[in-house]
Amino acid sequence: METVGVPAAGGRRLEGSLDVPAAGASAVVLFAHGSGSSRHSPRNRLVAGALGEAGFVTLLLDLLTVEEEAADRAGGRFRFDVGLLAARLQAAMDWLGDEPRTSALPLGLFGASTGAAAALLAAAARPAAVGAVVSRGGRPDLAGPALEQVRAPTLLVVGGHDEQVLALNQAARERLAGVAELEVVAGATHLFEEPGAIERVAGLARDWFGRWLGLKRSARP
Repeated sequence: METVGVPAAGGRRLEGSLDVPAAGASAVVLFAHGSGSSRHSPRNRLVAGALGEAGFVTLLLDLLTVEEEAADRAGGRFRFDVGLLAARLQAAMDWLGDEPRTSALPLGLFGASTGAAAALLAAAARPAAVGAVVSRGGRPDLAGPALEQVRAPTLLVVGGHDEQVLALNQAARERLAGVAELEVVAGATHLFEEPGAIERVAGLARDWFGRWLGLKRSARP
């Protein structure tokens, strides 16, 4: 895994972790973390690792600069600014389109918490560029009217004990314009910290992206 710099509006530079399978890949998945998290999120890194084993390129991205993260920790300034986060994702999509190792690959978006809303906004803004979306414990409601414009097949994954977020995802599924499915991980809470919960998310994401981005399913269980 290598550290990369993604240019964003205003001369800002976003830090990312790019992992390209040694055997080559046929698709790329861009990660959008939730509020208070970063590209170092152990849960997203576990999912990214599973996708890498299945043959996907992965890019985990810090959606905020160091200064913005400090301001967000102090007063929550940016955590619900999903428009800004979606713009940063689109900047990363542009970067992937210019990067020789990923420019020709179909693209999927994986979003967690508020990052899921940003992923859906980006998918709505660029329907031709995004082949599939997976939301983990997401807040798709924050995408607002853009839900009706999302054409990319979308998988919503929610913990069975995350009741409020589950209700929000059930409502969002009905509003999504394209293929949309909801998977409930029994016994899991919002952060999927229970034994086996995040591994279940990783398997669901691998299969969803494999189905819609054209990769064959991994032989791993």
